[in-house]
Amino acid sequence: MTHIVEVNGLTKSYRNVTAVDQVSFKIEANKIYGLLGRNGAGKTTIMHILSAQQFSTSGELKVFGENPYENSRVLNQICFIKESQRYPEGYRVADVMEIAKTLYPEWDETYAKSLIEDFRLPLKRRVKKLSRGMLSSVGIVVGLASRAPLTIFDEPYLGLDAVARALFYDRLLEDYAEYPRTVILSTHLIDEVSRLLEHILVIDNGQLILDEDADALRGRACTVSGLATAIDAFSRDKEVLERQYIGAAATATILGTLTDHDRREAESLGLEFAPVSLQQLIVHLTRTPLVGKGSERV
Repeated sequence: MTHIVEVNGLTKSYRNVTAVDQVSFKIEANKIYGLLGRNGAGKTTIMHILSAQQFSTSGELKVFGENPYENSRVLNQICFIKESQRYPEGYRVADVMEIAKTLYPEWDETYAKSLIEDFRLPLKRRVKKLSRGMLSSVGIVVGLASRAPLTIFDEPYLGLDAVARALFYDRLLEDYAEYPRTVILSTHLIDEVSRLLEHILVIDNGQLILDEDADALRGRACTVSGLATAIDAFSRDKEVLERQYIGAAATATILGTLTDHDRREAESLGLEFAPVSLQQLIVHLTRTPLVGKGSERV
C-alpha cells in the first residue's frame, strides 16, 4: 500500500482557538477521498497545510514522502483549487490557462480546451467579470486538466447549476479512470458526490471523527420506526444517533450493522426499516451527540 500523505498529530492553533486538534490520517495513491464536515470544522485549514500554504503549530506531515514546505518536488505534484480562488487583477480566462500550463508538469492542453468548451467559458473575458458559476468552472478546468498526482477541490461547485455540477462529476470520473491520481473533494453536497467517493474523512470541531472506506459506511446506519415502546425495547442495547417521538410512535437512527437476529426481533415488534444516506449519516455524526446504549427518551 502506497501512502502519498501521512499526517500524525497535526495541530493548528490561532491564539486561543485550535482549528485542527491532533489529527492523524493517511491518504493512499490513486483514490478519491471525501473530506467532509461542517463549516468551520477545520477542513480548509487541513487542505492549506497539505498544500504548504499554512504552517502547522505542531505534528508531522509528509506529502510524497517529504516535507512539502518550499519543496518544489512536492508542490509541482499538487493542485489545490480553493473555494474562493483569486487571480491577478486584469487576468482573462485565457491568461489563467496559460499560467496553469507552466505550473503543472502533467498539464493536458487538449483536455483543457475540451473542458473549456464543455463549461462554455469565454476565454477573452476578464476573470473579475465572470459569474460565480463561471469562476468555479475555471477552477474545475484547471484542477482536472492539471492531472496533478494530488488534486484538491475545496467546494468546487459554488454557483454551478445542477447540469454543470453533473458535468463536473462525469468528467472527473471519466478522466480519473483513464489517468488515476489522488483526489480530495471537500463538499457539502455529499449525496451528489457519494458515488465518486472511495474513502471518507470527517472533521468535526477540529478533530477527525471518521476515517473509513465509503463502501463500509454505506448501510452503516438505518432508521427504525414503529411504536415508541417497541423502539425503546429494540434500541436499548444499540448505539442510537437520534430518537424522535410523535405521540405513541417513534423513530430511531441506529449506528451499526444489524444482524439477522436483530431483523427478526424488529419484525416481531412490528418495526419498519429505512436506509440512511451517506449525507444523513454525516449530518447525524456531526450534529447529534450519541444517545448511547440503553438510554431512555431524549
